[in-house]
Amino acid sequence: MGLIEWRKSQRSEAQGDACVELAALPGGVGVRDSKDPDAGHITLPREAFRRLLEQCR
Repeated sequence: MGLIEWRKSQRSEAQGDACVELAALPGGVGVRDSKDPDAGHITLPREAFRRLLEQCR
């Protein structure tokens, strides 16, 4: 797999201390804490991620 492009939420605080980052991965959508990117990430299947976003509205 090539370089993963992580994207920070557009709704992140200016200081960046309460953010998540997302990446398109072969297995779905990667989600990680922008404050500690080396701690790893979780991968959600695309359908599960879509349902999560619907619940957050």
